[in-house]
Amino acid sequence: MPPNTTASSGQKPGKSGRKKGRKARLFLIVLVLALFGGVAYGGYWGVSTVRASFPQTKGSLTLDGLSGPVDVKRDGNGIPQIYASSDEDLFMAQGYVQAQDRFYEMDVRRHMTSGRLSEMFGSGQVKNDEFLRTMGWDRVAKEEYDKKLSASTKKYLQAYAKGVNAYLKGKDGKDISLEYAALGFTNDYKPQEWTPVDSVAWLKAMAWDLRGNMQEEIDRSLMTSRLGPKQIADLYPEYPYSRNKTITQEGQYDSVTGSYVQGSSTTAGSGTQSTSGTGLAGNATAPNGLQSQLSKLYNVLDNVPTAVGVNGNGIGSNSWVVAGKYTITGKPLLANDPHLSASLPSVWYQMGLHCTSVSSKCQYDVSGYTFAGMPGVVIGHNQDIAWGMTNSGVDVTDLYLEKITGEGYEYDGKVLPFTTRKETIKVAGGASKTIVVRETKDGMPLLSDRDDELVKVGKKATVDSGAPDRGDGYAIALRWTALDPGNSMDAVFQLDKASNWSEFRTASASFDVPSQNLIYADTENHIGYQLPGKIPTRSKGDDGSLPSPGWDSKYKWTGYIKQSELPYEYDPKRGYIVTANQAVVDKDKYPYTLTTDWGYGTRSQRISDLIEAKVKGGGKISTDDMRQMQLDDSSEIAKLIVPKLLKIDVADKNVRDAQKLLEGWDYTQDADSAAAAYFNATWRNILKLAFGNKLPKELRVKGQCLNVAPVDTTGPADENQTVRECGQREADQAQPDGGDRWFEVVRKIIDDPNNDWWKAPKTRLDKAADNRDELFARAMKDARWELTAKLGKDMDTWSWGRLHRLFLKNQTLGTEGPGVLQYMLNRGPWKLSGGEATVNATGWNAAGGYGVVWVPSMRMVVNLDDFDKSKWINLSGASGHAYSAHYTDQTDKWAKGELLPWSFSDKAVDKSTSDTLVLKP
Repeated sequence: MPPNTTASSGQKPGKSGRKKGRKARLFLIVLVLALFGGVAYGGYWGVSTVRASFPQTKGSLTLDGLSGPVDVKRDGNGIPQIYASSDEDLFMAQGYVQAQDRFYEMDVRRHMTSGRLSEMFGSGQVKNDEFLRTMGWDRVAKEEYDKKLSASTKKYLQAYAKGVNAYLKGKDGKDISLEYAALGFTNDYKPQEWTPVDSVAWLKAMAWDLRGNMQEEIDRSLMTSRLGPKQIADLYPEYPYSRNKTITQEGQYDSVTGSYVQGSSTTAGSGTQSTSGTGLAGNATAPNGLQSQLSKLYNVLDNVPTAVGVNGNGIGSNSWVVAGKYTITGKPLLANDPHLSASLPSVWYQMGLHCTSVSSKCQYDVSGYTFAGMPGVVIGHNQDIAWGMTNSGVDVTDLYLEKITGEGYEYDGKVLPFTTRKETIKVAGGASKTIVVRETKDGMPLLSDRDDELVKVGKKATVDSGAPDRGDGYAIALRWTALDPGNSMDAVFQLDKASNWSEFRTASASFDVPSQNLIYADTENHIGYQLPGKIPTRSKGDDGSLPSPGWDSKYKWTGYIKQSELPYEYDPKRGYIVTANQAVVDKDKYPYTLTTDWGYGTRSQRISDLIEAKVKGGGKISTDDMRQMQLDDSSEIAKLIVPKLLKIDVADKNVRDAQKLLEGWDYTQDADSAAAAYFNATWRNILKLAFGNKLPKELRVKGQCLNVAPVDTTGPADENQTVRECGQREADQAQPDGGDRWFEVVRKIIDDPNNDWWKAPKTRLDKAADNRDELFARAMKDARWELTAKLGKDMDTWSWGRLHRLFLKNQTLGTEGPGVLQYMLNRGPWKLSGGEATVNATGWNAAGGYGVVWVPSMRMVVNLDDFDKSKWINLSGASGHAYSAHYTDQTDKWAKGELLPWSFSDKAVDKSTSDTLVLKP
């Protein structure tokens, strides 16, 4: 979604700059007050400004370029269903309608993907633009459009752009959205025409947020400054294959045919790559100073605007499909709820695209969730099949430390020249800035060039004997599949018109980035799963879990996994398929390392257990059963820890009273549950005492300071000597975040009460904890007083929802504008049930607090027996206009777990239609 525009230039403005800044802010405040007065008191100027951008939804409009009339039918929630007689008319109308509701969002997105945010928001976005220009998403997107995409895809992209531009024609910014009216008082920005490349580039932003394990790669390396190899291994346990099922269970790799097959194969994959990790942080060739470089890089990455996720951390999703033999209808049911950043408007846009008569001239009859700014439907169903997506998490990024020598870099003992290009960044209200981007021969950009301190640290880095001499220093480069041109845009249109399993798999083959778990169901009673994507292979012993030495060719990628080798499943005997970011395939059945950083299967196993409980009891699953499963609030970590907490003898009466809340608790995290509030506070404090306070400052929450023993490898540690260290990471990115990796860490040691992790030093108020129960007792006490401070002394008033709240913020002016403008654009809070690693995954970061960080960004249940009995909901609403009736009209229902009817047939759509707009040629 549109980015957070936190100023990050790091430069102090001069006097004239400060005066201009103050003047601009004063103008903006005057504007906001005028708008606010107009909205509140009916002032003409304010009301006219707000209403000017509302879309026309009734009557008729003329659009140059249409070949025939197009009907746009909106239901009571403003969700459009478009009917046209040709493909080009269909996608042109899609562009027009999405621009009506969401053009400001679309415009911010394309400025993000092209590294041009400074043109809209000024100098505060220069650092972000520098980084995005360095990666060059728009350059790659242009190359895809010019060289990779099919002729039909280009035709559809052109039609979509034509529709967007038809909407923009003759409009000033204030006619398009309230945000432009505000921006107009701070700079002279004018929206420009839409291009096909703007749509293609959005897939790069999506891929960036869903890129895999780059953050984990950095974190593991940063941990080496304070933790040893065994301690780090403790914090990254292996996936629990014996307890939590993988996605595919009835297939394996056939080494004879070199393909993945369903059922038994001639030989199981015996060539599974090592997961020992032989990158820089794990061997003797690591240069000193790498931790400092990676810490700075993490901060740079953290500042990059979020597109759909949480900058790579915490991304999750649920999807599952149940075969007809276990459903009430006798046909499959398919559910999906992607877990992404909470944003306003929602990243998703609900829409139907219908040909009045499906033929070679007009091929589409599809409905589902789209991205504003991109034609087609991303997740949904057509007249024959339904599909859903979850992030696979496969490792498609690697960081390389490059040895800089003069004007080049060292590679296998030779010095190679960098490829360079200049990028000029235009800045609203300021002077343009030109940067030079350097890339290696493999097209890897130097990310460290975008931070002065990274350059300095790299130059000063010393090395061990195994690495090249220091010379000019080191730089950090990125290898990422999305920086190679691909054809994922082709896949969108192929999926939208696929009619069977074979066509679905063919379409998935084009879905190169981001790699997603694709689930499938069809009206012929088949279900399936396919892992698509451009997934790299690495040399034996290199699992991509740590940064690699760029000067050694044995660490370069060796190729990509073939489509025929990627795991899939079709009509499995068990009758259902669950994907929730768990491991795709058992490591003993597959020769390639897809990643070392799967989700740990907490959600997926809970969903499987709910399905099994229903069908083994002889029951049949309904659409509403699928909805209820999506809302499951059960805490798996509570089931493990609460019995231990209840056995602890607590002397303090106040803490004992809180402990009693856990007696008889059913482990569900309802918004009104006091027990859920107290348990989660205890869990947060267990993590802090056992792990968080022992992590390096680069991983801990910014501003939280500790007295820690200095790291000194030259002699024995002095327990009486400490230094003051303060955390450096944003609260929603810090560790331990409390996700299911930490569930697994604790599960491994829960029955070892004297494990070293359970030890915590004494403080001014607390004696040292020497074992698990002493640490748990201290955590319960800390939680009691933390909640007393946050929620009051009276525990009868405590509830999880008072801590666990969702705020929806406009991702530009809603985060950085004056308070009254934020009041106009933002909504909330909502008190939510659910929690971290539950099926109802309203995620929160245990290191940073209890506020909701990511959410089920939409929910859907598709009924393959009768599509009109399918259900859906969006996080916000169809509109991006702050005072539209459809800005957040779905959010209350979403928060309660309700779903809306999802009309698909002509009859159902007509019955639900409130407004009809006819677009005429």
